[in-house]
Amino acid sequence: MPRKGSRLAFIAVFAAILIAFGLIIYYFGFYRYDGKIRQSFTRVVTLVSRNQQLIEPFGIAVKDVLTYISDGESGRILRREADGQLTVFAENLHTPSAIVFEKTGDLIVADSGSHTIRRIDSSGVVTIVAGIDGQAGDADGDAAAAKFYGPIGVAVHGDGSIVVADTYNDKIKLIRDGKVTTLAGSTRGFADGATAKFDTPCGVAVWNDGSILVADTENGRLRVVESDGSVWTLSGSGEREPKDGLLSEAGFIRPTAIAADGFGGIYVADNNAVRSIKSGSFPYVETITGTRRGFRDGVPHRSAFNRISGLAVDSRQNLIVADSDNGVVRKFLAQTAVDSGKGSDEYEVITNAADTDPAEFRQRQPPRWPYDPPEAKRDVAGTLGEIRGEIVDENSRVWFHNGFDIAGAYGETARFIRDEKVLLPAAIENVATSRELIRMPSLGYIHIRIGRDKDDSFYSGSPLIAELGANGKPEHLRIPRGTKFRAGDAIGTLNSLNHVHLIAGPSGDEMNAIGALHFPGISDGIVPVIEKVTLFNESWREIETETANKRIKLAGNTRVIVRAYDRMDGNAERRRLGVYRLGYQILLADKTPVTETNWNIIFDRNPDSDAVKFAYAKGSKSGATGETIFNYIVTNKVNGDEFSEGFLASAALDSGSYTLRVFAADFFGNTTSKDILIEVTK
Repeated sequence: MPRKGSRLAFIAVFAAILIAFGLIIYYFGFYRYDGKIRQSFTRVVTLVSRNQQLIEPFGIAVKDVLTYISDGESGRILRREADGQLTVFAENLHTPSAIVFEKTGDLIVADSGSHTIRRIDSSGVVTIVAGIDGQAGDADGDAAAAKFYGPIGVAVHGDGSIVVADTYNDKIKLIRDGKVTTLAGSTRGFADGATAKFDTPCGVAVWNDGSILVADTENGRLRVVESDGSVWTLSGSGEREPKDGLLSEAGFIRPTAIAADGFGGIYVADNNAVRSIKSGSFPYVETITGTRRGFRDGVPHRSAFNRISGLAVDSRQNLIVADSDNGVVRKFLAQTAVDSGKGSDEYEVITNAADTDPAEFRQRQPPRWPYDPPEAKRDVAGTLGEIRGEIVDENSRVWFHNGFDIAGAYGETARFIRDEKVLLPAAIENVATSRELIRMPSLGYIHIRIGRDKDDSFYSGSPLIAELGANGKPEHLRIPRGTKFRAGDAIGTLNSLNHVHLIAGPSGDEMNAIGALHFPGISDGIVPVIEKVTLFNESWREIETETANKRIKLAGNTRVIVRAYDRMDGNAERRRLGVYRLGYQILLADKTPVTETNWNIIFDRNPDSDAVKFAYAKGSKSGATGETIFNYIVTNKVNGDEFSEGFLASAALDSGSYTLRVFAADFFGNTTSKDILIEVTK
C-alpha cells in the first residue's frame, strides 16, 4: 500500500497537470494571430429583422461598415447602410446566392438561377463575368461561352481569379483572364486526390495560405483544393450528424457556406448551426451555437437559427450570418484587440422571429387542390399536430404530423398549388422511398414520385438531375436552386401511400393548412367526438371515472386525459382526424364557472418536436395503418413553441362539489364537451 507522503505527492503532481492542461485549453480557447488575441464571441444579435424588403437572405459580403445581402427570392442585392436602413443596391438578378467583393470594390455574384457569375460595380450596374444567361451546362473555355450549372458559391483569390462552386456540375472552377477552367471535381461522389469528386458543393473560401476551402454540402465534409487541383478532406467523417471533436472525427449535417477569418480560424454554416475550427496546435471542430432549428439571440451557445446559408467576417472580426429560413441577418459580436465592443449595446436581443401571418399566406395564390380538376373537393386523411407512431413507454419514438394529408389514387398526378421557385440547394429528399419529397420555400409535398409517372418514367423536359441505378430506376435526384414552377404544374405521381402530404409554411414555421390555405368546397359541420375522459394523479396512477352519477374525489394535482377525434364533411367514417384545440373548465355544482376555459392544446402551428409527449398520453397511436387513438393530456400546455406540464390543482379550489368540463373543438368552430362530477377534498 502506498505511503501517505507518496499519495500526497501524486495528488500534487496530478493537480499541477490539471492546472497546466486548463491553461492550455484557456490559451487555445482564443484565436491567436500576429501577436493579437481574440476572445470567443460574446453574443448574437439581429442585424436585419424580418421585413418585406428581405425574403430569403443567402449571401453576405461586407465592405467598410456596410453589409451586402443577396436575396434569392426577389433577385435583388440589398445593402444595410450605416444607419441600419436597407436599400436596393442591384436588382433583376435571377436567384443570387453567394457574394464576395473583389479588390477593385466590385461585387461578384453567383446567380444560380441564370447559371452565370455576375459583377456589380459601385453604381449597381450588373454585367456577366462568365456563363450564358439561362443556359445550364458544363463547358470551360472563354468566359462568354463557358457554362455552369446552378453555381452557388464564389470567392476571390489573392491573385484576382474568381473561384466558383459549380454546384450541380460538382466541380470547383476558376475564372482568370477571361477564361474558365475546372480546377477540381469530376462526377458526383466522394474522392480525394487528383481525380477528386464532390457532391453538390455550395460554399468556397480562400484560406490564409491561398488554398481553397470547400463546403462539400451533400458529402457532409469540408474539403481543401490545392493550387495544383489536388483535393484532401479537412474535416468530416461522413456521418450526417453535428458531432464536435478532432477534425477527422467530427460530423456535419449539411455544410453550405464557409468563411475564414484573419486569425486562421474557419467558420461553417452547417444546417441550423455555426461550427468553427479554431487555429492552434490542436485544431478541432466546435459548435458555437445551438443545433436545433429556431430563433434566439443572446449567448452564442444558446442561440438558434433556421437554415444558415451565408457567412462573412467583418473588419472587427464579427461574424455576419444569413439566417435564410428565418428571413433575417444575424451578427456574432466579438471582442478583439482592435474592437472593444463599443457600440454593441445598440442591438436589441430578440428571442422570437415574427411568425408568418396565416391570413396573408392564404392570399398568395388562388384556391385549388393539388390535383385536377383543381376545384374538386378531396378527402382529408390527416391534419397538423396528430401523433405519428405509438406511445408504449417513455422510449417510444413518436412525432407530430406536420402537414395536411389529401387523399388521391395510386399513380395520380399531383400538382403544385402555387407559383414558387426552388431555393434549397438540396430540395429533394428520400428518393425512391415512400417519403420522397420536394421542399419549396413556402410549401412541401411528400409521398410523390418527383418528376415522373407511376412507371418511374421522367416527364419530358424535366429539370431534374437524375442518376439511375442498374434497374433503370432513379437512385438520386436533384433540382437546381432557382428552378421555377407555376401553380398547376405537375410535381409527380402518388406512390403507394395514396395521398399528398402537404406542408403549409416555411421550414420551422409550419402552419395548420386549414387556416393557412384555401381549398375550394372544404367544410366541416361535424362536431368532434369525445370518447372518454380519464383522470390520473401526479404519479400517473389512474383515478376511477366510470361510476355513473358519482362524484370523483380529487386531492392534490390531477392529470386530465381526453380521448377524442374529429371528422370532416364528406370523409368516410373510418377517417379519424386530430382535434384542432382542447381544454377544460371548472364549474360549481350549479354549473356556474369557477375558471375560464383553459384552451391548453392548440394546433394552429406545428408544435415543438419535444412537445409530443406533453400533448399525448400512453396508448396514443396513429399511422398509415392500424387503429387511431388520440389521448390528449389537456392539463398540459402545447401551443407552437410553448409546452409545459400542468395539472388540475385541487389546492387552488375550496373543498366541495364541482364539475370538470372538458372541451374538444375543430378549426371551423364545432365544439363538444363532456362533464365529469368531482369532489375536492383536503
